[in-house]
Amino acid sequence: MALSNVEVVGQAFAAFELRDAEMLVALCSSDVVFEPVTAQIAAGGEPYRGHAGMRRYVEDVARIWQELRPAPDAFYEAEGGIVVATGRVYAWGAGRVVDAPAGWLWRIEGGLISYGRIFDTATGALEAAGLAAGRGA
Repeated sequence: MALSNVEVVGQAFAAFELRDAEMLVALCSSDVVFEPVTAQIAAGGEPYRGHAGMRRYVEDVARIWQELRPAPDAFYEAEGGIVVATGRVYAWGAGRVVDAPAGWLWRIEGGLISYGRIFDTATGALEAAGLAAGRGA
C-alpha cells in the first residue's frame, strides 16, 4: 500500500533523525533537490542534488552537527503534492547551538520526494506553498 504524501514526509523526518542515508534515499526521486541550512555551512550554499547529494547531506550533518533534531508538530497539504511541516529544529555543533522555529516545504511526485527546502519560520514555508497558517492536514 502506498504511503500518503504526509506519511512520506514523516518517514523522511525519521530518516533525518536516525541519520539513515539509505532510508532517506529510498524516499527520494533520483533527481531530488534539497535546500537545507546545512548547505549554507557545508556545501557553499548549493543545494544537495540527487541520491548522491542526499547521501552527502547525511555525511555533512554528521560532520557538522553533534546533534540535529527536526521536530515537526503540524503538517499541511497543498495542491501539486506539496506538504509543509512546521515546528522547531534543535541542533548543536560547529560552534553553534540552534533552538529555533522552522518550516519545511516538500514536493512529492509519484510517491517520492522531488524537492525539499527548509525555512527559518513556519510562515515562510506556508507562504511559499500558498497556504494560510492554521490549515492542518
